Amino acid sequence: MAMNRIQRHFRIINILAENVVTSQTQLVELLNDMGAEVTQATVSRDLDELGAIKIKVKGNISAYAIPDSIGSAQVTDDHLSRVLGDWVGEVKASSNLVVLKTPPGSAHVVASALDRSNLDKIVGTVAGDDTVLLVADESYGGMNLARDIAKLSQVEIG
Repeated sequence: MAMNRIQRHFRIINILAENVVTSQTQLVELLNDMGAEVTQATVSRDLDELGAIKIKVKGNISAYAIPDSIGSAQVTDDHLSRVLGDWVGEVKASSNLVVLKTPPGSAHVVASALDRSNLDKIVGTVAGDDTVLLVADESYGGMNLARDIAKLSQVEIG
């Protein structure tokens, strides 16, 4: 099936959001399985245009990710739980702040998912390389937000 660049980009974003893709060859196979006839050169160009990066995921595996998939598109609670469960290793709270620790290179993926989530008690996020700082709504507090994040990520508050 012939697919234009926009359609391919949309499919790639969805594939990377739902799968651990470790190579361009694997992505070519996944796209071909969906009926999109693409080459490795096309996928390489598409990943570059999308700003895809390789990050470390569980098991110290390098996988492709799009730092800010589709800008401000809202993420579902299931997607947020999966992102937090896969990439949050530690949750700490202080006053109206929450600190999340992630594998190196993964903090921006977690922060982006939180920014696009339904968690309205988050005033803002700041992501480094392996740390995300969350500012909780003052009336809600950091400990309550940390409990919410810990529940979603299945990590105990440290």
